[in-house]
Amino acid sequence: MDETDVIVIGGGTGGYSTALRAAALGLDVVLAERDLVGGTCLHRGCIPSKAMLHAAELVDGIAEARDRWGVKATVDGIDWPALTATRDAIVAGNHRGVEAHLAQAGVRVVRASARLTGPRTVAAGGQVYAARRGVVLATGSRPRLLPGLVPDGRRIVTSDDALFAPGLPESVLVLGGGAIGVEYASLHRSMGARVVLVEAADRLLPLEDADVSRHLGRALRKRGVEVLTSALLTSAEPEGEGVRARVRTARGEDRELPVERLLVAVGREPVTDGLDLAAAGLAADARGHVPPADWARLETAVPGVHVVGDLLPPPSPGLAHASFAEGLLVAEALAGGSPRPVDYAAVPRVTYSSPQTAAVGLTEQQARDRGLDVVVNTMPLTAVAKGMVHGQGGSVKVVAERQGPVLGVHLVGPNVSEMIAESQLVVGWEAEAADVAQHVHPHPTLSEAVGEVFLTLGGRALHQV
Repeated sequence: MDETDVIVIGGGTGGYSTALRAAALGLDVVLAERDLVGGTCLHRGCIPSKAMLHAAELVDGIAEARDRWGVKATVDGIDWPALTATRDAIVAGNHRGVEAHLAQAGVRVVRASARLTGPRTVAAGGQVYAARRGVVLATGSRPRLLPGLVPDGRRIVTSDDALFAPGLPESVLVLGGGAIGVEYASLHRSMGARVVLVEAADRLLPLEDADVSRHLGRALRKRGVEVLTSALLTSAEPEGEGVRARVRTARGEDRELPVERLLVAVGREPVTDGLDLAAAGLAADARGHVPPADWARLETAVPGVHVVGDLLPPPSPGLAHASFAEGLLVAEALAGGSPRPVDYAAVPRVTYSSPQTAAVGLTEQQARDRGLDVVVNTMPLTAVAKGMVHGQGGSVKVVAERQGPVLGVHLVGPNVSEMIAESQLVVGWEAEAADVAQHVHPHPTLSEAVGEVFLTLGGRALHQV
């Protein structure tokens, strides 16, 4: 038996961040990963999808240059092999960086599946490892599937394999209007595909503020995406080189939608296959999560067994940056420290569609449902000069408690993913609008609109009336 301080099962964002921080604190760490370190985010999700979405922005920019600015430019076509080669080079570079960090930190990486054999023991690669400090479960998630839909990697795909399907489809039905579905709908539309986006809820991004959802829905429709909310996929059959799908609309109409590709983006589910939770005295809940008994340490009811990332139930949001924070917390707890718990209310949420959305904290409805005395201020981005330059619309919405702290900030528009960090601090530090209003925002920028909203809420309105 090989003894170590910490054993991490899973090398995605939560797992490798735990390993790196624990090693930096002087602990001996074994990290078991059956695939590639970096996990879904690096290899199939966040990084490759955002690389592709950047390429889509360039295509959109050429159209804007031609149609709005008089720049005589056209897109002659998409060189798919060249585009994917650049994407893959970005992923490979990041992967090499993570591996180098782990090696430099002295983390022992075991490239094999791992399973629990007890509360502090793990079998991987023909070896049994015993952990003096604890075991960290970080096995991530996979796309959730619907009964009868069998992905084939070409006609029916999930968010894990959509980027790697052959070529660009001429038409695609995206099933699911959450962040992943909206991003893929936006990407395919930018690349020239006919896109139908189907969501069972009554609006896109149903977990976000209703005003953001409405703005995004209008913007996508304006771009040519057919958005069907309160709609259900009733059947989907591969046919020839495509799929014949049938959708029941909000009006109860049955529509037949032949498309080249059906992209299923109805959420993700935790992966515990082969982990043998029972050997450690653990069990997953009804949705497959492994809940902690102590959220301050992310420790399960079995002492010394911790959980990070997508295995955690809400309020953990299943986002890569939340997983990083969880990994840091658990490593510091295992090293004997007393880290501050993750403030999930202050974890930002971003959708990289066109337009983008970004938010942190409570929506207006969530705040009212809690019985809080709420004040709200909204400002269109086109009310500031830089917003007029971009010409893409968008808005800033701030939800605050009357005579109290800011509860939530909600943005939609160009580049708002790069604007949300300020609001993360505002919400996380429970600042009041008047506190934020004391700080000067640069001119001309889109962030001016954020400053203007706080100025108004702080009783110092400038351009808002």
